[in-house]
Amino acid sequence: MQVHALEMNDFFEEEYSLIGIHSTLEDFKLAYLLNKNLNTRFYKAKEDLEFVREKKKATFSIYNYENIKYDFDWFLIANSYRRENQTVSNELLLTSETKTYLIPEKKKIDFFLKICGESEYEFILKTIKKITSIENVITAYSIDKNTLKSKDFLIF
Repeated sequence: MQVHALEMNDFFEEEYSLIGIHSTLEDFKLAYLLNKNLNTRFYKAKEDLEFVREKKKATFSIYNYENIKYDFDWFLIANSYRRENQTVSNELLLTSETKTYLIPEKKKIDFFLKICGESEYEFILKTIKKITSIENVITAYSIDKNTLKSKDFLIF
């Protein structure tokens, strides 16, 4: 009988850097301004991230940028999803809004920028500086992914 032993390398975790962005911009406008300021080419992904939480479907927009030269994949991910709920009460149509978060412990963050691959800290700092120079971006900062309880939602 053959025995196969697993090594720690068999369970490696994807290496990526994570930047949190606070902004009042719509996702497509932020992607456009990132392209302009970071010299990237973000494009809307064919499929959004979809999750079912509490029997309700939530869809989070995602934009991709693939840098073949440096072997980086970047993802711009919305942290929130808004859904309008309509109910009829006493012949009145009432509308309420429900907001669902991709990373619930970071509700104040509007977008995540996930940079896959090993990145030098100086590169991340320069990227953050360029992002914060964009008008209508309130702030941007590096996030330690190991502090996130819901970091599994960022694996795709």
